[in-house]
Amino acid sequence: MEDRDYMRIAIKEAKKGEGFTNPNPMVGAALVKDGRVIGKDFHHRYGGFHAERNVILNCREPVEGAKLYVTLEPCCHYGKTPPCTDIIIESGIREVYIGSMDPNPLVAGKGVKQLKKHGIKVVTGVCEAECLELNRVFFHYIKHKTPYVIMKYAMTADGKIATRTGKSKWITSEAARGRVQESRHKYMGIMAGVGTVLLDNPRLTCRLEGKRSPARIICDTHLRTPLTAEVVQTAREIPTILATAETDSKKMEPYQAKGVQMLAVPLEGERLDLKILMQKLGEQGIDSILLEGGAILNYSALKSGIVHAVEMYIAPKLFGGTQAKTPVEGLGVELPDQAFQLCDPKISQIGEDILIEWKVGVCLQE
Repeated sequence: MEDRDYMRIAIKEAKKGEGFTNPNPMVGAALVKDGRVIGKDFHHRYGGFHAERNVILNCREPVEGAKLYVTLEPCCHYGKTPPCTDIIIESGIREVYIGSMDPNPLVAGKGVKQLKKHGIKVVTGVCEAECLELNRVFFHYIKHKTPYVIMKYAMTADGKIATRTGKSKWITSEAARGRVQESRHKYMGIMAGVGTVLLDNPRLTCRLEGKRSPARIICDTHLRTPLTAEVVQTAREIPTILATAETDSKKMEPYQAKGVQMLAVPLEGERLDLKILMQKLGEQGIDSILLEGGAILNYSALKSGIVHAVEMYIAPKLFGGTQAKTPVEGLGVELPDQAFQLCDPKISQIGEDILIEWKVGVCLQE
């Protein structure tokens, strides 16, 4: 096996922590000695030991003289856990292979420098592109301090998210809906507009056993969310945030009494300033948001520039109808060259449906 093969074992380990480590990164590690993998582990959850410390402490063979493969540069500072560089140095590991460097200013090359200072061989950039993709949410959050936003919607093959009567259950198959539940576990927040709450009264939770439900963020400019709404009634069980421009404290009190966090957000025109909302959510440690917004909120999010990726589920169905809703409404662009650009598509089939995952932006020409 080559270095890339061992690093891919570490990447596979890292993915086991998906949804549990936010806002920290997913990290995996593998120990190799005499051409054998003698240990592999990962960062299990936020606040717990990092992958390097886990793999060393849990290895059942002597690690002295071994090679360590780790998806992210080892930390060299005290946080919720001791520095990983310390245990690597103390263990007698001779070589460390790193997938991607850590942009966190507390690390940012200092981990590599510390290891080299103690005579450990360090090789960086092993499967770098894969390791960077693994933690694109973390890298964005560390750099910008705002959530990475993924806009998700399900539509028919003719681009409809509901029939002309407003009915939408169900467009996609059970398999696709299960994949959405995995996304709800993966990201820290889920955001929708008050229109979605009024129409569907959703819980916006993850229904997979043993998984985590995201914090729920409702964009409600004029505070129209009913006190009887599921997101309000369950606010003491699952964090719920109402983002609103309403300033009347008496109107807010009934929501607060039920455990809802009221978040004041100024207006941008007639709607909430979504950029400021992202700043406020980032300050609360929310590193990622699944936008299940409703067509008008989707347009506002795209227009404000807060969307970084799109998860588009396409069902093999045709609804038709000029009055049937589409995924993005609002005013829309005036000219074709003003379109919101998508790039780097990743296409997969889930049951009878197709999922296309896009990044938002202009594709780079090679």
